[in-house]
Amino acid sequence: MKNLKYITMSCLALLAVSLTACNEDDEYFDKDAQNSAITIKKIYLEDIESSVPDREVTFARLGQTLRIEGSGLYGTKKVFINGYDTYFNRALVSDNNLIVQVNSKTPVVEAEEEVRNKIRLVKDGAETTYDFIIRSSAPSITSVSSTMPSVGEKITVYGDNLHETVKVTLPGGVEVTEGIENDEESGEWFSFTMPDGVTEYGSIFSEGANGKAASPAYFNDGRCYIIDFDGNGSLGSWGQTYSTDDYVDDPLNSGRGKVAMLIPQNRLNEGGVAPGARTLLWATAGSDNPTNDWNRMTEFIPANTQASQIALQFDVYVPELWGGTGQLEISLQNNLSNYGYGSTETTFTTNIAYPTATVWVPWLVDGKNVPYTTGERWVTVTIPLTKFGKYSDEGGDHPFQEVIDDRNAASNANFIFLLCNPDLKYSEDVIFEASNIDLKIYVDNFRIVPNEKIKISDFPEEEDAE
Repeated sequence: MKNLKYITMSCLALLAVSLTACNEDDEYFDKDAQNSAITIKKIYLEDIESSVPDREVTFARLGQTLRIEGSGLYGTKKVFINGYDTYFNRALVSDNNLIVQVNSKTPVVEAEEEVRNKIRLVKDGAETTYDFIIRSSAPSITSVSSTMPSVGEKITVYGDNLHETVKVTLPGGVEVTEGIENDEESGEWFSFTMPDGVTEYGSIFSEGANGKAASPAYFNDGRCYIIDFDGNGSLGSWGQTYSTDDYVDDPLNSGRGKVAMLIPQNRLNEGGVAPGARTLLWATAGSDNPTNDWNRMTEFIPANTQASQIALQFDVYVPELWGGTGQLEISLQNNLSNYGYGSTETTFTTNIAYPTATVWVPWLVDGKNVPYTTGERWVTVTIPLTKFGKYSDEGGDHPFQEVIDDRNAASNANFIFLLCNPDLKYSEDVIFEASNIDLKIYVDNFRIVPNEKIKISDFPEEEDAE
């Protein structure tokens, strides 16, 4: 139906410029029409849903409808876009205008160099070629391998249609144009080395074959820390918790200072975590500690921001393969009565007051055990707040202030995390039975960050006008 609307709008545009919509074949293919020279002057994007439905453009994306303006267009037999023989309706052709839709099968980065970014019109006795950029769907960034990296650290940015990224702009306007590596085949990632001089926080912007993309504004953002084991945030300590004595030095010497092991060395020395067991808690200080009141974060993330636009981030280093057993459980309050995937506190429910936990199981991928490792590097994990029980999308709107108020109302307002090792029931038919786990798994830099997806318009001036 959408294409039909484009055609309807195109017909109206043609009428406006006095096109003849019904042409006899003998007229279209006669000698004069087939031998007259072809000239392309301008190309317009036809988009009935835009406030500028007939806009002059220098590029187009797959699936978009174009109006080619020029002279001698009547009689055109073939339209090639990036070398692809593209269908067009001869009834929508006059001497000065031709309507054509860029086929979704048109090659983009895989087009041969001699025909890429070119539109070619062909008659029996004349043809012309016009330089015009063809792009795939708009690029997007879905995740960043490390959002608080050290200088010299390699960063991989993941997403869609990121082909041929040639420029990366970091917060503060720091640009990277050298040493960018690309996923040439599928455009699902690019990588670069963290430069010196990045002191601000915000989004990563990229520019490539399909245009510009931006990450959420969480890069280099440690303003809303929870605990980093180096002085930001305070660790609580009682009989069921680990203490600052259990901190260890960053094993990669990446500049992260002190970090925590999900299974501390003394527990590893005892054989690790048995099936059905769990570690002690890593827990922040209680309600009487000012760093535990997240109202301080509203200076950076407005209180009315929806949970869907906020995330918990932390860094993890998993040097060995982790698969089949063991789960990282995280709770915004110290109120857990059971543990693991699908437990009451990790799912949306109205049966308890504050179901505010989640689990991170990196080896569980679409119901399958896919062993996970970060290799010899730290990696950032991003968990939207909507993954925490009560704040699920299923529960409707949840502003950040609600999350804060729930924490402040808790009798045990400790942020906690631990490794638990129950059986994991993914479905009635898929159950992973727990086994002993004795891996070194390091975590650091727990923080709250903005996580709103940023869409870059092809025509930002239109957004401004709205």
